[in-house]
Amino acid sequence: MKEIKEKTQELIELYGFKRLTDVQVACLEAAKKDKDIVAISSTGTGKTHAFLLPIVEKVDFDKESTQVVISSPTRELALQLYDVFKEIKKVYKNAKIKLLTGGSDNKRIKESLKREPQIVIGTPGRLRDLYESGDLRVDHTEIFVVDEADMTLEFGFLEDIDKIFAKMVRHPEVMCFSATLPEGLRPFIKKYLEDPDIIEVKSNEGFDPDIKHTLISCRHMSYEDALVSILKGFKPYTCIIFANDRTTCENTFNKLNGLGLSVGMLHGGLEQRQRKRVLKAIMHHDYTYLVATDIAARGLDIEGVTHVVSLGLPSDLSFYIHRAGRTGRSGKEGTCFLLYKDEDLKGIASLRQKGIEFKAMAFKGDTWKEVKVRQKPKGKDEALEKEIAKTLHRKKEKVKPNYKKKKTQAIEKIKRKKRQEFIRQKIKEEKKARYKAQGRNK
Repeated sequence: MKEIKEKTQELIELYGFKRLTDVQVACLEAAKKDKDIVAISSTGTGKTHAFLLPIVEKVDFDKESTQVVISSPTRELALQLYDVFKEIKKVYKNAKIKLLTGGSDNKRIKESLKREPQIVIGTPGRLRDLYESGDLRVDHTEIFVVDEADMTLEFGFLEDIDKIFAKMVRHPEVMCFSATLPEGLRPFIKKYLEDPDIIEVKSNEGFDPDIKHTLISCRHMSYEDALVSILKGFKPYTCIIFANDRTTCENTFNKLNGLGLSVGMLHGGLEQRQRKRVLKAIMHHDYTYLVATDIAARGLDIEGVTHVVSLGLPSDLSFYIHRAGRTGRSGKEGTCFLLYKDEDLKGIASLRQKGIEFKAMAFKGDTWKEVKVRQKPKGKDEALEKEIAKTLHRKKEKVKPNYKKKKTQAIEKIKRKKRQEFIRQKIKEEKKARYKAQGRNK
């Protein structure tokens, strides 16, 4: 690697790095050649510092102009980046770094931008608004970073970035960082990156030999009740509990909070002030448990996670992979509990085909016991298939007029009946859940 500035080396020591990661070294080399960069690597591989170090190598901190713009898809991620970048001020006293996200005082932000910061970190929508209003000047921008690019695409924010690029007078050096490289991202890369260096850090997507994947059957219980039933069976330093929706997230938080546990909650429905408070508490390890949705927690780099709990499988199985990858880092042991119901069995089989080894366990009488995976009970689906099969394969010796139409009607009648039974059962379950939430027994 080419020589780096003395102050950059000082920063590396300040951050406590014994050595740089592969992605950091590769990005420094590419930046030295003034190359655009597409870096593909998962959370925990040192992506943030992979663009921070090249940035401090190039920025003139004695010059009052916005030389670097960093886009991050969520407020939480932008705040996390800002907290990391603030450390630059310990080495470069003149460094000015500005955080631009929604939910902040617009008038105060516009006033503060009159003295241009060298580095701006913000969410795509807020960056676009301030740029289009003329409050954020990017005519001297030398580096534009798109962090969590796949997530930016997924949330539909790439259009905001596109609008900024389309009106820029000069073409900056572009650094695009992403956990994956989806097809939808390729047109953007082709349009705005000139012959980029593709830096891909090979990984097994977080499945380290030190991660144990444990299946816990919910049986008749809700996910949150099943979680409470195993809490005495493990002692985490930090445990992230992933819920598939806000309702489950809130119910689980309320349940754990009611037990007097140290717990925080993070989902997209929280107000900006609440999200900031929770995020800061997470980074300071004020919580033992964090209940979160995938979208709210995605990209957050939380140190010291010893346990991950999935309350059911997400519809996109790759999210389970990202969840599990939060623990078992740096050679430390981690445990991932998957609390499952019958509808999760198909997904579990798919994950097993990808090489993930699950062990089914139960916590009974203060001890863990290995058990068999609970199989989906036979009945409804099989009965429906058998009834339909019977109707389809009746003997046709005496064929009556319109027999095909009548068979179709008979099959629809069977399906309709089964659907009605399913809906009635769901309504019954929802009523029971509502009564329980209201503290009423029925």
